Amino acid sequence: MDVLERLWRRYGRSIEDALVKYLSKDAAPDFKDAVLYQISTGGKRLRPLLTLAVAESLSNAYEKALPAAAIVELIHNYSLIYDDIIDRGEIRRNKPTTRAAFGDYAAILIGIWYREAIEEAVMDTPKPLEFAKDVAKVIKDIDEGERLDILFELAGREDPYFVKARPPSVKLEDYIKMVSLKTGALIAAAAKWGAMSVVDDPALIQSAWDFGMNAGIAFQIIDDVLDIFGDPEKFGKEIGKDIKEHKRGNAVVLLGLEELEGAKREELLSILSKPVVTDEDAKRGVELLGGTNAKERALALAEKFKEEALRSLSRLPYSRDLEELAAFIVQRQF
Repeated sequence: MDVLERLWRRYGRSIEDALVKYLSKDAAPDFKDAVLYQISTGGKRLRPLLTLAVAESLSNAYEKALPAAAIVELIHNYSLIYDDIIDRGEIRRNKPTTRAAFGDYAAILIGIWYREAIEEAVMDTPKPLEFAKDVAKVIKDIDEGERLDILFELAGREDPYFVKARPPSVKLEDYIKMVSLKTGALIAAAAKWGAMSVVDDPALIQSAWDFGMNAGIAFQIIDDVLDIFGDPEKFGKEIGKDIKEHKRGNAVVLLGLEELEGAKREELLSILSKPVVTDEDAKRGVELLGGTNAKERALALAEKFKEEALRSLSRLPYSRDLEELAAFIVQRQF
């Protein structure tokens, strides 16, 4: 039994009940199924499992952290709803996205519903004011990370702001900043909010945040590797999707562009710059990247952040679950 299955058996039912509770409140009968659709499509529930595992490691109890666990998963799904609207996504978790199932306008309304459900969950935390401030900051961080991710695309967005502000090049430090906001901030919050729910020790709370941030960056790097080289059946997403979305903000693409020279580099840049990237274009992009050391370098980078996460974890009471979660992040195939 892997760590996610073990944690799911311990906390899963409580997480699902909390999500349904906050999303169902005040929902019209003919809107409720649409509101619940996003969470019904599945997902690893990594973030709320992390929240409850941190809380239990510090207090031998997790119930006080259930509102926090609901908050992190609601924020995650809230961001996915809008990601799919922005990226015109059709499939996620091998199922139609919320926008594909109900339309963009309905998806916008559903996203607003998630945002207000988050606020209601905040009121049930042990420290509502502190949580409210943190939630606002984390959502802004995710939004800023999404802004940078779009700016790092080479084509596909005709909005005047993005066309004008697009940088001529993207460096590794730019990528790390972007993923620390877009992905790292919420996983860091998941760990921090588990601690905040049960202790008042600033050092422990900071260590939980540091653990989550480094684990979150590693998680996104692995996600980028799987986007290019993963098994679509296991990954649950289209392989090469980031190439189709013209992204330089993918670790493999970024590191591959560093290595490729001459005609091959120009060919990949040309693919990423096309108004519409076809399946054949994406396949060729994957081939070009497969001829570099980008995959191995990205995996080594993820390992580096995992080791940093474990150093932060060493400042917390020992938890086999949290140690195994860090390992899962860099070994996963989905």
